[in-house]
Amino acid sequence: MEIFFGVLAILLLAVILLALFEFRVRQPDVLALYESNGKIGLREGLFYPRHFSLLLKRAPQPIQLNIDAVAAGNLGVVVKLVGSVAPALDNLDALIRIGGWNRDAVARAAEQASIRLEGMVKEYAQQSEIQALSSKGLADYLETQSAGFKERFGLELISLAVHSLDPADSEIAEALRQQEEARLLEQTEKLNNQARVAAAKSKYQADEEIAEMEHALNLKKSALKKDLLEQENALAQKRIEDELTRDRLRLAFEKEELDILKNNPELLILTPQAARLAEASQGLKNARTVISLSPQDFANTELGELFQKMLQKAVEKKKS
Repeated sequence: MEIFFGVLAILLLAVILLALFEFRVRQPDVLALYESNGKIGLREGLFYPRHFSLLLKRAPQPIQLNIDAVAAGNLGVVVKLVGSVAPALDNLDALIRIGGWNRDAVARAAEQASIRLEGMVKEYAQQSEIQALSSKGLADYLETQSAGFKERFGLELISLAVHSLDPADSEIAEALRQQEEARLLEQTEKLNNQARVAAAKSKYQADEEIAEMEHALNLKKSALKKDLLEQENALAQKRIEDELTRDRLRLAFEKEELDILKNNPELLILTPQAARLAEASQGLKNARTVISLSPQDFANTELGELFQKMLQKAVEKKKS
């Protein structure tokens, strides 16, 4: 029994030592691959058997390419590309097929992808004139054509940019530079002219709007002035009518007063003129008021006739 437990303990110790020797802890930036039934799988656990697994770095693999291409007309251009690729987790079979069961599988696949990128750059350059080539156009073309890298190389294109695209001949480069400078100057002049035209149009529209507003304001002022004149004319007309009414009333009153004096001549003594005459006579001491009236003063006057009638009546009363 002791021998059995001793053997069991030795076997258990051997298993523990073998596990410690075989299994390793997987780092977060490492992919642990395994092969089963001809298919490549990914170990997701924390531990992995090192002799039955392939470790690949998950970090992106940089790409730097200096490509000599030929544009239409057999003019050489130099293109510099920079970018990075990383393993495509859903296409690991293609990655192992291109890069092999090796720790450098990503780098080998990146070399194959770089060769394909170089061919794509040359294809793009041959399709266009040298003055029509542009970094943006090449970048868009590569982005469209590189969509199948994941299925073909097992790589995911993280970034790709055209660092430079220059003619190989310095004289052609200088000519293109001058041509581009002239184009920019022409474009700048067009933009300046457009800005001046826009400013002139804006000023014209502003002046037109101001003129329309001033015209409308003048019309409004004229209408208000017209209304004011009409109101003033109405007030003046009303004032004249009131004055005429008062004059008519005054004339009617005076007519009535004359009629009363005509019918009653003795009331002349009570008139204000007679009262003032008596008051003036009282101001002279021992003076008598003598009124001398010639027949010519009373001739053909209503007042003379009234005085004559009054004297006649007074004489008649005296005689009676």
